[in-house]
Amino acid sequence: MAKKPDPAARIVDAALALAAREGWRRVSLAAIAAEAGMSVLELYAVYRSKAAILDGFHRRIDAAALTGVDSVADERPRDRLFDIVMRRFDALSPHKDAVAAVARDAVADPLAALCGVPSLLNSMSWMLEAAGVSASGWIGRARVKLLLGIYLSVFRVWLSDDSPDMTRTMAALDSRLRHAERCLGLAVPAGAAPTPQAGTS
Repeated sequence: MAKKPDPAARIVDAALALAAREGWRRVSLAAIAAEAGMSVLELYAVYRSKAAILDGFHRRIDAAALTGVDSVADERPRDRLFDIVMRRFDALSPHKDAVAAVARDAVADPLAALCGVPSLLNSMSWMLEAAGVSASGWIGRARVKLLLGIYLSVFRVWLSDDSPDMTRTMAALDSRLRHAERCLGLAVPAGAAPTPQAGTS
């Protein structure tokens, strides 16, 4: 007999299915519980809100993006970050209809959209760290916010990219990372010390 997914996974899957069919804003917690084949109380024991369910989905996508990331001494951080971000879009692709529904409703409900910002900032932080770039301190926090801006810009391209290999998405990401390479700290190989600039000590 096939083993059922764990409750958290069932809830996230149910929420995504409903979002794709009905739009995220119209989906209730009771409907998610019914779709997942559990009671409202059982859902409450795992996730306390729709925002928490989306956070669970973000963590699932983060894990997919970070799985298999290996340190290569002479690999440029920009190349590694490009691969990690594209891996994130690969993980999102099977759920594109649901993700598009959530994005559409976020535009109509800015307050709800703001609730998702901490999760996205955390995702950007982990992707930078996995690429060998520090996300700590005020410089790190600035990098995280810059990467979030880049990610959201490329995300809009991804939503309308119907090419089988995400050609437009890859081109947009590559272009934006090139322009922001120095600001993001991607200009030197991972683990290498940056070259001092003239006139600095």
